[in-house]
Amino acid sequence: MKKLIFAIIAFTVSGQVFAQKKYEANWESIDRRPIPEWYTDAKFGIFIHWGPYSVPAFSKVGEYSEWYWSKLVNNDSGGAYRAFHNKVYGKNFSYQDFVPLFTCELYDADQWADVFQKSGAKYVVLTSKHHDGYTLWPSKESDKSWGRPWNSTNSGPGRDLLGELTDAVRKTDVKMGIYYSLYEWFNPLYKSDVGLYVDKHMVPQFKDVVEKYAPSLIFTDGEWDHPYTTWKATEVLSWLYNEAPNKEEVVINDRWGKHTRHNHGGYYTTEYGSGLPNGEHAWEENRGMGHSFGYSRTENAEDYNSAQELIYMLIDIVSRGGNFLLDIGPTGDGRIPVVMQERLLEMGDWLKVNGAAIYGTTTWNKTCQWSRGKVKEAARGHARTKYDVMKLTISPDEGMAVKELFFTKKEDNLYCISPIYPKDKLIVKDVRIKSGATIEMLGYPKKLKWRQKGENIEIEVPYLTASEVPCEHAWTFKLSNVK
Repeated sequence: MKKLIFAIIAFTVSGQVFAQKKYEANWESIDRRPIPEWYTDAKFGIFIHWGPYSVPAFSKVGEYSEWYWSKLVNNDSGGAYRAFHNKVYGKNFSYQDFVPLFTCELYDADQWADVFQKSGAKYVVLTSKHHDGYTLWPSKESDKSWGRPWNSTNSGPGRDLLGELTDAVRKTDVKMGIYYSLYEWFNPLYKSDVGLYVDKHMVPQFKDVVEKYAPSLIFTDGEWDHPYTTWKATEVLSWLYNEAPNKEEVVINDRWGKHTRHNHGGYYTTEYGSGLPNGEHAWEENRGMGHSFGYSRTENAEDYNSAQELIYMLIDIVSRGGNFLLDIGPTGDGRIPVVMQERLLEMGDWLKVNGAAIYGTTTWNKTCQWSRGKVKEAARGHARTKYDVMKLTISPDEGMAVKELFFTKKEDNLYCISPIYPKDKLIVKDVRIKSGATIEMLGYPKKLKWRQKGENIEIEVPYLTASEVPCEHAWTFKLSNVK
C-alpha cells in the first residue's frame, strides 16, 4: 500500500512538472496553449510608440513617423523625408543625433498611468524597442552590437522608461505589456549575419526584457523578412511558456516569422483595417488615432478620429469578438499630446456607463442588426480593408445599409448597442426573451417597458433631454433572460 501511495504521489508530482514543461519547440505544441482569459475579457488596450523618432515627429500623411530613419535611408515618398530632414536638421545630422534630443524631461509615468486607467483600457503595450533598435530599458546586447550607447539609460533621457511605466501601471488594475521588434534595420550584426544576430543579440535580449519586467503581453513585430525558423520563434516561445517568470499569464500575438500571421502564435493581428469577421480565434485590431503610430507633427485635427469614431470602432470590433489596441504617440519631451488624452478620457466616460456591454462579453449568434440596403462586403469585417465606421452606422452612402444595433452577450444577458438614440421605440429583430425578463438602458435608473411582437422585441424608449441621457454617442439596452 505504501508503495502504491508513493507511486501515486510521484505520478502527481511528475504530472505537475510535465504540465509546467509541456510546451515543446514546435507550433503544434505551442498553438495548443489557451489564450489567458484576462486578455479575452479585457477588450480595450493602449499601444504606445515612443523613441528617438518622436523628436523629428515627421511623416507624410498616411505614413508612419516611426519609420523616419528607414525613409531617410531608402529615400521613399519622393524624397520628402530627406528634403524635410536636410532643411530642418542639415545634411550632416544623422538619426543617431536625435538621441540626445530625446530628453523626456516632462515624462511622468504616474500621470500616464492615471490617464490609461481613466480611459477604461485594461492593458498597455509600450514599444520596448522599435525597428531602429533603440531600447527603452538598459540592454547590454543593444550597446554591444551597435558599438555605442543605444538605450535610454545611458543616452538621451538617462532613464529606464520601460521600468518607470511598468511600475506606474502596476499600481493600477491595468495590465502592462511590451512591443518588441525582432529585426533592426541597420544593426551591424543583423546586416552582416542574421543567424549570429538572432543567437547573440535577439534571443538573449528578448529573454532579458522578459525576465526584468515580466510583461503580461508581448506584441512582436518586424518578422516578415525571414521564416520563423530563422528567428528561432518556437524555441523562444517554448522558453517563454515553460520557464519565464510571466509564463502563466503572458499573451502573445501572431508575428513570429513569414506566414505566421493568422496561422500561429497567440491572438491574430490586423492593422489599420476593419479586423476579422468573428471571434472564432482571438484577434486584435491595432491602429493610431491618426494615420501614424508615432507622434507626427504633420497631422492636423482632420487627420484624427473623433472620440465618437473611436467608440464606435471599439463597439464594432468587440461585437465581432475582437480586441481594440488603440495607439498614442508621446512627444520627444515625454508628454501625451492633449488631443490624445482627451480622446482617451472621453472613451473612459463612455465605458463608465457601458462597460458591462464590453468587458468580459462574447459574441452572440449574430454580431449586428442591419438596416435595409446593400451591405458592403468589407463592412462585415476583414483585415486590410478601408474602415469607415461612420458610414457603417450613421452616415452611409446612398443605398447602403447601416448597423442599427451591435450585439454582445454575457451569461443570459444580451446587450444591444445603438449608435443612434432611438426615437420612441427600438425594434430588436429575431430575439425572444423569457416571461418576466427585464430590459434596461445602461445608465438610466428605470426599467423600460417592452413587448414581444412575433419574433421581435419592441422596446419603449424614454424621451430624454441632452442633459438627461446617460452618455454620448451610443446607448446600450440590456435584455435579461434571453432564450
